[in-house]
Amino acid sequence: MCLPSPFISIIVPVYNAEYYLRNCIDSILAQNSVYFELLLIDDGSKDLSGKICDEYAAKYEQVKCIHQKNEGVVAARATGILKAKGEYVYFVDADDTICPDTLAC
Repeated sequence: MCLPSPFISIIVPVYNAEYYLRNCIDSILAQNSVYFELLLIDDGSKDLSGKICDEYAAKYEQVKCIHQKNEGVVAARATGILKAKGEYVYFVDADDTICPDTLAC
């Protein structure tokens, strides 16, 4: 697959964030004029976060969900970097939202 440029890998470490996660993901999916992949790294969540990640991954082609045992936010980010296919990497915390033009060039 030939990827348009710029291609950005957005990495979201997820741990027990079910109350915030949908708002976070929706804000990322609302990005204007940018091609990206969204990597949701479920770091062993004990709530519904992992299921929410799976729901979005099943619905949106650019969303990928990776489940791992709980190792902390640094390990989750490292996993995301290893799986990223983008030219650039952007980190978003699971309890944050971003504006629709945050990643616009």
